[in-house]
Parts: sequence; structure tokens; C-alpha cells
Amino acid sequence: MASTSPSGTTESVLDHHLDAFADRDIEETLADYDDDSVVVTNTDGSFHGLEEIRALFEGLFAEFGQSDVDFELDRTETEGDVAYIVWHAETPDNSYEFATDTFVVRDGTIRTQTLGAVVTPKD
Repeated sequence: MASTSPSGTTESVLDHHLDAFADRDIEETLADYDDDSVVVTNTDGSFHGLEEIRALFEGLFAEFGQSDVDFELDRTETEGDVAYIVWHAETPDNSYEFATDTFVVRDGTIRTQTLGAVVTPKD
């Protein structure tokens, strides 16, 4: 899978990001960010720069890389430099009843991402 280019459109960056996430490819996932990027979550706070964003995705890949994970992408939309997705998932550890990500993409890079999710831990 090729990395996004500086001239990548919002849609192409989102497509690349979703493919890299589905493949649990940490290097390709990080190719969509830079040291000035930030990911803001409703559960774990904010992650600034590649090192912190790597740690976030390593945790997500550990959870979503387990067997018996059901991930459903319900909606994607792009408008200018903003991409929006809605999804839900079941992992052995958690039920993601509703989740949404918003991405602000500039010059082929995710500058800001927000992640909001209703997560119910499983016993």
C-alpha cells in the first residue's frame, strides 16, 4: 500500500487511513500524520505528534486485532478538508455502540482527528 502524497485529497487520505487501519499496519497508519498532528478522544485525552499517536494506535490495533472482532463502517463523508465517519464494533473486550471520527486534512496529512465513542466494557 502506498503512502499518501502531499497533494492527497481528503477522500484519498481517508481511504488510505481506513485501509491501513483495517490492515493494522502501524507504519501506513502513521504515514497519514506528522509531528504536528493531534488526535483528541473522549475517553483517553489527546495525543500529540507521531510518538503519542503511535501509542494510541498500538493500543487500538491490540484490541481490534483480536479474533471475533466485528467492525462496521456505517457512514463516510468528505467535505473540503473535513472527513467524517460513523462506525460501531464489537471486540472481545468492548462494545462500541456508536463511534464517530472527524478528520481535518491539509496538504495530504491528517492535522486533527477527533474520536468520540460510546464504549461499554464486557465482563
